Amino acid sequence: MVTTMDGDAAVHERRHVLQDLGWEIASVGDERHGQATVVAEMHVPGTPHLRTSILAVWADVVAGYLAVDTIGPRVPVTLDLDVHLYRPAPGAGTVRGTAKIVKSGRSVFVAEVDFSDQEGEVFGFAAASFVPAPDATLSITTLTSPNPVAPTKSRLTVPFAERAGCARVAPGVAELTHSEEKLNASNTVNGGLIALAAEEAMLSLLPGATVSSLDMRYLQPARIGPVVARAEVRDGLGRVQVRDEGNDNRLCVVATSRFFGV
Repeated sequence: MVTTMDGDAAVHERRHVLQDLGWEIASVGDERHGQATVVAEMHVPGTPHLRTSILAVWADVVAGYLAVDTIGPRVPVTLDLDVHLYRPAPGAGTVRGTAKIVKSGRSVFVAEVDFSDQEGEVFGFAAASFVPAPDATLSITTLTSPNPVAPTKSRLTVPFAERAGCARVAPGVAELTHSEEKLNASNTVNGGLIALAAEEAMLSLLPGATVSSLDMRYLQPARIGPVVARAEVRDGLGRVQVRDEGNDNRLCVVATSRFFGV
């Protein structure tokens, strides 16, 4: 989940990175539905396909809305997040996500998300689990309050990795800088943006590929940054460790992935 931002949302430097992805959320009975228009700046570099890490961001947000209803006013933090695609994600049109509750408990909450394209065909699915933030003094408003990452009227105008401040710094290594517009409700680096860093590290070793399956395990928050992802890929299977370099290089996330085009 993501945090509120102080100041004018029209100021680029103060607008949360996720706002530019245009992910609109609506309540439909016990479900939450999200949708957004895919633009070229959301593509995996060198391909016509939407980034799987963006689907991870969208899954985290729409499932997180459901988690708030159960875990709130405590802040839900992501424990596990995975995305799996039947085929490469679409590169244009509208993508929709339907989130449903799998387990609704005060200690652990689990939701699943089905992703469909503009024609209504399901092309992938995701699951996310959440737990209350250890710091009980943190709280989050209910969803009757304004969405802190509601999409703005502006669209993403630069590649997503550039907008997020995520760069490939060496083969198999990607670095995500730390800044306020990348934080979540516990004031640590947003888990979906960590998925971007993991994706970038792996794809730096596989030009032209796209991620077909991404599994993220969140071990501890990334508090200081930069967040550094280091990947290795063998026989089409990717493995990533993500560390908080500014916080004694602590291991924050482990991830695994498989790919289309390999």
